[in-house]
Amino acid sequence: MPYCIKCGNELPENAKYCPVCGTATTVEEAATAPSVATAPAAQVSGLKLAFWGERFVAWLIDAFIITVVMGIISVVIGIISFFSGFSFTAFFDIMNWFPVVSLNGIVIFFYWMVMEVSNGQSIGKMAMGIKVTRVDGSPINLGQAAAESFGKAFFPILVLDCLLGWILYPKRRQRVFNHLSETIVIKVT
Repeated sequence: MPYCIKCGNELPENAKYCPVCGTATTVEEAATAPSVATAPAAQVSGLKLAFWGERFVAWLIDAFIITVVMGIISVVIGIISFFSGFSFTAFFDIMNWFPVVSLNGIVIFFYWMVMEVSNGQSIGKMAMGIKVTRVDGSPINLGQAAAESFGKAFFPILVLDCLLGWILYPKRRQRVFNHLSETIVIKVT
């Protein structure tokens, strides 16, 4: 089912304009409506939004990968500390000053930001066949990647981000940080 690129409303079959906001749904109609940016027909209509369950599984895959990598790094740091006598505890004590921000959260934030700005997909999203795009289907930029990644990297923020998103943006299936960064998660066709 196609959705409006501006308001996220579900469009009736063969609709030329969104019945809610009036945005043109085809390139031909957009050409006659100067306020709507034109894009290839495949990007204007026909984007299939990813379901919340698919997004959650992709998040779990990514969180698991980062947790395993961070565990390996912790073991290596422990071995280095043991043999060198150098203690890394002061660095990790600094991280305890920030209750919401964790080292895992910082690592996963940069992981998502880099992966999603480069090709719209993290490893979890690749596995699930979904990707992050702008609302019109075009690739996201670094600022958008940073904004949408921030909301899902730190668990306490993620919970609020998702709950508010489910309430405020159900038709676009957006978290709050997706809405703020003007991004959506779509199925890769």
